[in-house]
Amino acid sequence: MTGKQEARWARPARNIWSGVLFGIGLMALIDEIIFHQLLQWHHFYDRSTPFIGIMSDGLLNAFALFALIAGLFLFADNHRRNLAHMRMWTGAFFTGLGGFQVFDGIVSHKVLQIHQVRYGVDNLLLYDLAWNLSGFILIAVGVVLFVQARNRMTPGEAG
Repeated sequence: MTGKQEARWARPARNIWSGVLFGIGLMALIDEIIFHQLLQWHHFYDRSTPFIGIMSDGLLNAFALFALIAGLFLFADNHRRNLAHMRMWTGAFFTGLGGFQVFDGIVSHKVLQIHQVRYGVDNLLLYDLAWNLSGFILIAVGVVLFVQARNRMTPGEAG
């Protein structure tokens, strides 16, 4: 593959990975800081002792930080190589934000049942709907931005 061909292929993929990783990392940190620490609604893993719950929060923080930093490093490298495509990256970023939210809401809360959005409430369904709907809205914003970016790219840029 020539350098030019590699750059054409790398632009969408590198921007997508960078944005998605950054979005996942940021949403994981937002979830951890707001819902786990400030509001203390739940821990990442609530089916054990408080020690395990807090330790699981630490592991989630480590994962979030890793994803955030990896996304930033990819973004910086894309920018350095003149491969940054901000609308595509922003679409991928919103998709990562929403993807984490929906994954957490469906897989963590309902399928694996490792924690709920909130405990001790009369109507958990409202919390679940708000949680997942906010994630789906973020994904929809990301998809719209991504499609707009793909439509504005020249055939060589798109792959």
